[in-house]
Amino acid sequence: MKRNVSRRSRLILVVGGAASGKSQAALDRAGRTGPKVFVATGQALDREMAARIARHRATRSADWMTAEVPRDLAAWFRSDGKAYRTIVVDCLTLWLSNVYGRRIAGADVVGRVDDVLEAIRAVPAKVVLVSNELGFGLVPTSRSARAFRDVAGRVNQQIAEAADEVYVVISGQSLRLK
Repeated sequence: MKRNVSRRSRLILVVGGAASGKSQAALDRAGRTGPKVFVATGQALDREMAARIARHRATRSADWMTAEVPRDLAAWFRSDGKAYRTIVVDCLTLWLSNVYGRRIAGADVVGRVDDVLEAIRAVPAKVVLVSNELGFGLVPTSRSARAFRDVAGRVNQQIAEAADEVYVVISGQSLRLK
């Protein structure tokens, strides 16, 4: 069921495979209008992930604020989102993993994404969402990995349908789809 949401924000979705350049493409799409915030959904649960987060942070200029929001994006947009003119959320797949890890069923995820979209549309900002396109890879061998890939694909479709612009990034090259 689609909710009636206002269109105050400008919503851009950037999708691509792992290490495709989608984060940089999202920063490029975000532009220069401030105040700006990078909403990070990843968590430094091990050394390798901490190093990835540090590398990402080093690519952003000092005028970017950082908010760490691993799970409740809708609440963050409602409480803090109105303070910014430019918002980059990186990435929806990690957010989904954080949420899905709490055993939220596929049907519940659709409602949660609707809630995030409603919260995004209520902020007067350009919002760039980054997500992994998991459908480009091999079919996962485990049932749970296939289920996650399927839910991620549906979430990407749901966000793309609602977005004003959609880009796919492959090998650092961005192609506009919508």
